[in-house]
Amino acid sequence: MKTVAAGLAGAAILGGRSSAGQGAAGLKGNVKQSVSRWCFGKIPWDDFCKACKEMGLVGIDLVGEADVPHLQKYGLVPTCMYGIGQLTDALNRKENHAKCMEQARTSIAGAKKCGGPNVITFSGNRRGLSDEEGLENCALFLKEACKPAEDAGVTIVVELLNSKVDHQDYQCDHTAWGVDLCRRVGSPRVKLLYDIYHMQIMEGDVIRTIRDNIQYIGHFHTGGNPGRNEIDETQELNYAAICRAIVETPFKGYVAHEFVPKREDKLGSLRQAVQICDV
Repeated sequence: MKTVAAGLAGAAILGGRSSAGQGAAGLKGNVKQSVSRWCFGKIPWDDFCKACKEMGLVGIDLVGEADVPHLQKYGLVPTCMYGIGQLTDALNRKENHAKCMEQARTSIAGAKKCGGPNVITFSGNRRGLSDEEGLENCALFLKEACKPAEDAGVTIVVELLNSKVDHQDYQCDHTAWGVDLCRRVGSPRVKLLYDIYHMQIMEGDVIRTIRDNIQYIGHFHTGGNPGRNEIDETQELNYAAICRAIVETPFKGYVAHEFVPKREDKLGSLRQAVQICDV
């Protein structure tokens, strides 16, 4: 009986430690999860931030400096902030560089001020530009923009998007192109925003690609394929397996949900996504 009692006491202690280590909402916390605000834009800020905090999210993605006080009220991080250039018209054209550099300096300073680890940017559309010329132009800009980013401790993340379904003619539409760009720039403060939904459409082989290129990935976005809706069993990506693969790498950044919920209970869909990715 003494042995049994001791075992039960030890189990209780270990159980207490395990529970204490799980963090918010009883999550394991191996994946630092965030969510893109625009997908849930109809929910009032306070309601949204409170719900995010309660379900164990650590931050909110794609916000501006003016939005950050809403997050700070609930102890949330602005995990990726706007931004440099426009999705279709950005770094791959030299005529945009002066304006984009102004935006870079402003957004990087704002991110540093707000405790934001990342600012987003884009290649822009091809519009007849070769992949090589686009690479050269983007690298030219980022070799200069990385200097204030390095000084501020903020990472510029270039988003990978699909050009097949959602963003026709977008240039940074394959991981290999984005990795080549990061190598040419050669700064730890210029990385890729690997959008899992977009890269599933363009190339598949998501887990292998993540493992092979994790040193060039600074941020992740989720979304169910097809449709960019819930990341549950209604779509083809196995997000639990993908997140386990991410956890096995040295990656220490954020995985942000960027799906548009189809269900009426939008926060319920987000809560389910958090549980799926909590591996």
